[in-house]
Amino acid sequence: QVKLVESGGGLVQAGGSLRLSCAASGSTFSSADMGWFRQAPGKEREFVATITWSGGNTYYADSVKGRFTISRDNAKNTMLLQMNSLKPEDTAVYYCAARKRGGPSSRPYEYNYWGQGTQVTVSS
Repeated sequence: QVKLVESGGGLVQAGGSLRLSCAASGSTFSSADMGWFRQAPGKEREFVATITWSGGNTYYADSVKGRFTISRDNAKNTMLLQMNSLKPEDTAVYYCAARKRGGPSSRPYEYNYWGQGTQVTVSS
């Protein structure tokens, strides 16, 4: 069992930066592949980034590649998403998710645990 709690969202101007954190509780965090997803009003939840259990491999959506960086610290049961050069189209609720097995994935339905989400709003 993994419980996930996101933090770090807020209001920022276009071009600014935010860093999201995902704090995990439970003994399986260090063996779980993790991901960040986002959902804007009226849209489906979409993939942002994913990281393997060891942190050795990361994958990004094309829309955020080069601007966002995903990382994790298994000793602290924490995953981060550094977001730079933010755009108004990045506005959404951001969720962290954990997948028990099967490798990193961009498909939301393949994740077993979800946080409650944190709002990110980018003004133009």
